[in-house]
Amino acid sequence: MRLVIALSIAAALAVFLLYTAFAGGATPSLTPSQLKGHRGTVAVSGFVLGPVRGDPHGAGMHFRLRDIDGPHKAVQIPVVFRGSEPDLFHTGRHVYVTGKFNGQRLPATSITTKCPSKYAPAKKS
Repeated sequence: MRLVIALSIAAALAVFLLYTAFAGGATPSLTPSQLKGHRGTVAVSGFVLGPVRGDPHGAGMHFRLRDIDGPHKAVQIPVVFRGSEPDLFHTGRHVYVTGKFNGQRLPATSITTKCPSKYAPAKKS
């Protein structure tokens, strides 16, 4: 009898863990051109447009993001970030930004820079 109860509890926990892993806490991963109509917590991958202004430990670091490639490069979203500026962050870098989009701008809670691949072919002059 105890074995049946223990297995039932284990099965219920497994179902709960699977649900929360796949459906419960998913953050949509989007590009700037896909943000229209979205609100709330999002993860956005994009290309940093300059100028980057402000102090990330004060009033915030301000910059704009656009799509990395594709036909929607004209779509830009303003980003404000407060916190530690990541290594290698600068204009022209590909980044992954997480925050709560309010329909007009993205107050970011984290920024991760995408490192350039050392295995990419060299650009020809």
